Amino acid sequence: MSTRTDSGGHDPVIESRDQLIAAFAKGAKPKDRWRIGTEHEKFVYSTKDHHAPAYEEKGGIHTLLIGLTRYGWSPVFEGENIIALSGADGTISLEPAGQLELSGAPLDNLHQTCAETGRHLEQVKYVGDMLGLGFLGLGMWPDKTRAELPIMPKGRYDIMLRHMPRVGSMGLDMMLRTCTIQTNLDYGSEADMVQKFRVSLALQPLGTALFANSPFTEGKPNGFLSYRSHIWSDTDPQRTGMLPFVFEDGFGYERYADYALDVPMYFVYRDGKYIDAAGLSFRDFLDGKLSVLPGEKPTEKDWEDHLSTAFPEVRLKSFLEMRGSDGGPWNRICALPALWVGLLYDQGALDAAWDLVKDWSMEERQVLRDSVPKLGLDAPVSGGRTLRDIAPQVLDIARSGLAARQRFNAAGDNETGYLSALDEVIATGKTPAERLLDRYHGEWGGDVSRVYAEESF
Repeated sequence: MSTRTDSGGHDPVIESRDQLIAAFAKGAKPKDRWRIGTEHEKFVYSTKDHHAPAYEEKGGIHTLLIGLTRYGWSPVFEGENIIALSGADGTISLEPAGQLELSGAPLDNLHQTCAETGRHLEQVKYVGDMLGLGFLGLGMWPDKTRAELPIMPKGRYDIMLRHMPRVGSMGLDMMLRTCTIQTNLDYGSEADMVQKFRVSLALQPLGTALFANSPFTEGKPNGFLSYRSHIWSDTDPQRTGMLPFVFEDGFGYERYADYALDVPMYFVYRDGKYIDAAGLSFRDFLDGKLSVLPGEKPTEKDWEDHLSTAFPEVRLKSFLEMRGSDGGPWNRICALPALWVGLLYDQGALDAAWDLVKDWSMEERQVLRDSVPKLGLDAPVSGGRTLRDIAPQVLDIARSGLAARQRFNAAGDNETGYLSALDEVIATGKTPAERLLDRYHGEWGGDVSRVYAEESF
């Protein structure tokens, strides 16, 4: 989740709805300036007993952040607490229960993305080894109850933790027990944004299936391949889901702005503190009628903050975020942006992907989304097929898109090799979760704790 800091500069006040819409238009960039942003979270645990370390405990999360400053990372404070680090490779931040996230820098190609990921993991592993901490690449804590998990000292999390149980049964699980990999990509115009949004939203369940990696809850199989994805189905219906309006005629910046205006607020950030605005209306804020800040109008940064509190499968800010995939090991962190860059950053590939999904009905898209957490690649798509049937074609489209980009590393390799982890899923027919379940029922003898040795970075 986003880490808020005071910029110290002038933050323009928003006087009209048109300014909200303009924020999306400002995000449009010419193709030669399109970049790749990759975010990945991991669980932190004690190598001694596998407990999730608290922020303040000796050798815990605060100590981990301090240790990472040896690599040039600069602390970001909220009050007296270090709650993030900033540096050339982006931002290292904390999820609510201490999950460690790298929100990578905007980069030109996947070779740079994978190198950035490698640097980050080498750094956290080095510091972790000194502190007796390990890092687990899964979509959900395999063995922890909510009560066993610490809470990080971030003001927005206090507000969200209070509000989540009011609007859904699994919001606390989302905050405390899950990890994801996300990709952030640019668009060139409103029309380009619309096509990319539609393709990525329709195919987001395929990303969920290919990366499904959360089959355990509190030490036992939970009946799902991506329980993390299932959790989103009852987190908060007003800010999650498949957004049917994206596929309607006339969709664009204005329609998404109206959707975001109807998403209830969480907070307003003022003078280094979060003010609880949970359930209030940004439309009232726009009219200067927000009860917690009477007479005050929002700023551009307030709108950015608010956009970060909507959690659909694909999210629009000044770029598009692909949000459907579980956390996983090193090679899958590189594979997720490879999939979406291949599909969305070459026009020929984008058109081919749209041709594949454009005739799906909204009912079919929703059935697919609802089915994929449990069925994975066997989830149904239009025409009596399954994701397993169309996945090879989608990967071929992505491969062609990556090849067309002609981004080469020093060895002369293009970006297509980063799809290899997904090719393996297709070739074997088994998602990461199904591989874990095979081991649980086989060589692990029902002992989920074996996952720490075999799935840590």
